[in-house]
Amino acid sequence: MYKDVYEKWLHHPNLDPSYKEVLENMDETEMNDAFYTTIEFGTAGMRGLLGPGTNRINLHTIRKANVGFAQYICEHGEEAKQRGIAIGYDNRHMSKEFAMDSAKVLATYGIKSYVFESLRPTPELSFAVRHFNCFGGIMVTASHNPKEYNGYKLYDEKGCQLVPALAAQVIEKVNAVEDELAIKAQPSEEQEKLITIIGKDVDEEYYKNVLSIQLNPDVNKENVKIIFSPEHGTANIPVKELYTRTGYHFVAVEEQCTPDPDFSNTPTPNPEEGGAYQLAVEYAKKEDADIILVCDPDADRMGVAVKSEDEYGYTLLTGNQSGAVLIEYIFSQMKEKGLMPEHPVMFNTVVTGDLGEKIASKYGVETEKTLTGFKFIGEKIAKYEKSGEKQYVFGYEESYGSLIKPFVRDKDAPQACLMLAEAACYYKEKGKTLLDVLHDLYAEFGYYEESQTSLKLEGEAGAKRIQEIMTGFRTSDMKDVAGVKVVRFEDYKECRIVENGKERELTGFTKSDVLKYYLEDGSWIAIRPSGTEPKCKFYYCVRGASFEEVQQKTNAYQKAWSWKVFV
Repeated sequence: MYKDVYEKWLHHPNLDPSYKEVLENMDETEMNDAFYTTIEFGTAGMRGLLGPGTNRINLHTIRKANVGFAQYICEHGEEAKQRGIAIGYDNRHMSKEFAMDSAKVLATYGIKSYVFESLRPTPELSFAVRHFNCFGGIMVTASHNPKEYNGYKLYDEKGCQLVPALAAQVIEKVNAVEDELAIKAQPSEEQEKLITIIGKDVDEEYYKNVLSIQLNPDVNKENVKIIFSPEHGTANIPVKELYTRTGYHFVAVEEQCTPDPDFSNTPTPNPEEGGAYQLAVEYAKKEDADIILVCDPDADRMGVAVKSEDEYGYTLLTGNQSGAVLIEYIFSQMKEKGLMPEHPVMFNTVVTGDLGEKIASKYGVETEKTLTGFKFIGEKIAKYEKSGEKQYVFGYEESYGSLIKPFVRDKDAPQACLMLAEAACYYKEKGKTLLDVLHDLYAEFGYYEESQTSLKLEGEAGAKRIQEIMTGFRTSDMKDVAGVKVVRFEDYKECRIVENGKERELTGFTKSDVLKYYLEDGSWIAIRPSGTEPKCKFYYCVRGASFEEVQQKTNAYQKAWSWKVFV
């Protein structure tokens, strides 16, 4: 079957010439991986390897997605077409080309677009949708994935990534497109006028809003030095600009400030991985810096390392830990300054650690959980914005993404960089590092060790194996993990909870392939296939009375929980 599709692509008269040689040199395995299926939307839109093929990101699969999106827009009438679509892109290979091609395809349907003149962060694209009162948005990015990837995210009129119900409508239209190679991005001269190039005016409005999040703008900034890296991506200009305007003392990792699609000067552009900090740590030691802040290429995620007695000189915080520190700082200052609203609510996900929720509760803030994917948090923000029932005060995920003020409806690393710098200065005046703050929180709420492991399984065989693993866990009646009793089991795909031998319905979530096991000691373990990479992910939130205890438990649980059980 895949060979027929391959042959169709190879000999199609509309095939982009740049793909011809790649197709001709494919071996059987490469051919199968590129054509065995059609690339689909996941938790963060459509993302995959660059290259020719129905299971790859390329001009033709992007055009197919744009036709489906264009038809979706047209169904909403002339007003939706006139409001138009904001389009942004990052530093990756073909990102600008995909963005401009998207605008051209939309123009052939009579749809206006606002395209950034050069690369911009994902949160600024979300902001632009709202700034121009657009009907939606497109962001071309593969976020934190390796250089071989690119992707395509769709946004609604609130600047929020399309939630499943809306994405399903677009996907239905995309799937109805029979021949992606027949689509041409050739608007008429009149249709070309529907494309507007945007830039500095939007930057200024975005910066103005980011600067508004400050709680202690006059905090002493003299004694804290920050090392900052955009990992070759879109955070470079905005974070530098924000720090310069606010007077923070920062040093940029210059080798990683160029918008290099090959990420030449970093082992990985993913702040979740230690390799992203290697060069920044060298800078930090030379400068005797207090903190290191690293953003992913599209600037929606931010990782932090803090000067410490660690053998490397700096301790990398997890997304759960940096989130907890931000929550403590923001909520304590809001309470102190009388800024906490009457019915405050914070959002995180079903695989986010428990410490943040404990802190929020101390300040009278309710926590609501969503599925993985910030679009679900954005959906909740919109719900309460409309009803007025609760007031948003913070949202975050364990994967280094947070949102402080919701003028953006996606993760916003520039906001996080500004607020964490402020927190570092505030606490240094009190004789504390951010690591000290975290340790204080452990002393108050109990010790937590949050970790994640993953199993990478690529191609058709890998996809099948991941499903076999999920089925293996789903159908096994797991009574304990490393001798600790399982007291509750949640299946977000089959929408069921099993507790005390009784089963009941799990409500309030869109069906999703996630399993979660709660243990008698207050720990939990979750498993889900990644929505953006060929991986099966395992999440651990382990609770104990000391660092030593949680580390020992984590090792025991990871060993007992090994995916090898189901090999």
